[in-house]
Amino acid sequence: MKQDGSIDLFHYWNRLRNGRAAPKRTEVEPADIKGLLADTFILERDTRGEAVFRLAGTRLCATYGRELKGFSFPSLWRDKDQRLVARLAHGVFHAKSVVVVNFDGLSSNERANPFELLLLPLDGGTESPRALGIVSPCQKPFWLGADPIVDAMIDAVRVIDPDREPMFLKNRPSVTVPSLAPSDQALSDSIKMLGARRIRHLVVLKGGLED
Repeated sequence: MKQDGSIDLFHYWNRLRNGRAAPKRTEVEPADIKGLLADTFILERDTRGEAVFRLAGTRLCATYGRELKGFSFPSLWRDKDQRLVARLAHGVFHAKSVVVVNFDGLSSNERANPFELLLLPLDGGTESPRALGIVSPCQKPFWLGADPIVDAMIDAVRVIDPDREPMFLKNRPSVTVPSLAPSDQALSDSIKMLGARRIRHLVVLKGGLED
């Protein structure tokens, strides 16, 4: 994860779950993530087993130029990527996976912009699986929100183990960096070699103008 929105939402989700595979969907408080709501969404599984938008933020809907509620989540991608996206959503629903997808969104006027997608599982019970997600633009060109994204191509996918990877960062060994300042002993030796004397924090060198 590289985008601030993804990182902030992941940390919020991670605090909520408190060691569990996923927090309950009822534990998510919109007021706690009000700064992220415009780009966030919630997925649910419909009667066909497909991931569809239950809720979607205003800026996310503007990015795609339509209200996303009720729309198929995999349908945002081109045909060749839709099966992969469906499998990733299924893994979030049922295996409580955490998924990061980097993709290029293509606009109706054939402009392109990179995005980062984060999908996080929510515990809605076996009959009502949910996922919390956010789509963050990696760049913010002037046309974004006015020229709708109509197609997307996956660039990279990563499935994260939330129990191991944050701990890896916490447990990284500290690196001892030597001081750039000389030690008191080294400084005293240097002063003697120069034939100088020290007055408080100043070093006074002998010398002057010759006749």
